[in-house]
Amino acid sequence: MSATASTMLPLGTKAMDFSLPDIEGRIVSLSDFSEGQAMVVVFMCNHCPFVKHVIDGLVDLVGDYQGKGVAFIAINANDVETYPDDRPEKMAEFARQKGFTFPYLYDQTQEVAKAYHAACTPDFFVFDGDRDLVYRGQMDDSRPGNNEPVTGADLRTALDAVLEGRPAPDEQRPSMGCNIKWQPGNEPDYA
Repeated sequence: MSATASTMLPLGTKAMDFSLPDIEGRIVSLSDFSEGQAMVVVFMCNHCPFVKHVIDGLVDLVGDYQGKGVAFIAINANDVETYPDDRPEKMAEFARQKGFTFPYLYDQTQEVAKAYHAACTPDFFVFDGDRDLVYRGQMDDSRPGNNEPVTGADLRTALDAVLEGRPAPDEQRPSMGCNIKWQPGNEPDYA
């Protein structure tokens, strides 16, 4: 299985606005989340083996940090014509099955994924309360087949730093996963 690395968007980049439908069809926007609140944006999908490998650990991590005031938003930007397992109705099924307590949004135009320079699934972005990017990269060292446990260590370290008012670690390793499935002719210049 080949893997694509995240682009490592420059730290300090402001969170880009979005207004996308969730799995119930409600529109969710960046402005729906409180100013001053740390936020994690993760680009993911239903079918990717890298996402399937970490999803239970991610749901546990969300449970640990939502109570501390961190907002989590998942976004699926895959081309559903080519990858029908990522259609919105399948997203709803996946979210229910895994017990999501966070919005799972559908980026049909792929413009939000492009704005964030998302490249793979999963691709994680952590913003502080000022909406500045302080961490981007992997959840942890675990990958399908490498026998490393899914701990969320890298993401947890970054979130703990943000919550304690400290800088996120300098060493940030790219996430690895399936490439975002771009619509024909819609591939970004960074892909």
